[in-house]
Amino acid sequence: MASIILISTFIWIGFISAISFMESWLKFKAPGVTLPLGLGIGKIVFKALNRVESFLAIIILAGLLYSKHPAGIMVKFWFITAIVVLAIQTIWMLPALEKRAQLLIEGKRPSSSKLHMWFVVMETTKVICLFSFGFSFLQF
Repeated sequence: MASIILISTFIWIGFISAISFMESWLKFKAPGVTLPLGLGIGKIVFKALNRVESFLAIIILAGLLYSKHPAGIMVKFWFITAIVVLAIQTIWMLPALEKRAQLLIEGKRPSSSKLHMWFVVMETTKVICLFSFGFSFLQF
């Protein structure tokens, strides 16, 4: 069970790193990708990423519940923090960012917001928590 937990954790980190820290901004550098096209792609990709993240979180949670691994308080803290960040993103941030993207796709100008910056901060926090969780889990 411990190997499933660790594999799922580091796959999750890989997904976030590849999509949030690379794909999300690199697609706009490709020839012919306009802002509306890039935002449309982003909406689809981030919805899929969120589903993958939720699935991996469930696998890890199930693994922790059924594992005989003596996870310490810090191990649990890092995982719970990552889950809370994911929940905030799922329930509030992603829908709000999707609405902003849709306005831009329609050629409208949404009001100024730091939501995108906060999303990046949350992604970074989540990756730090998952790394810390994974390495803390290995020590027990």
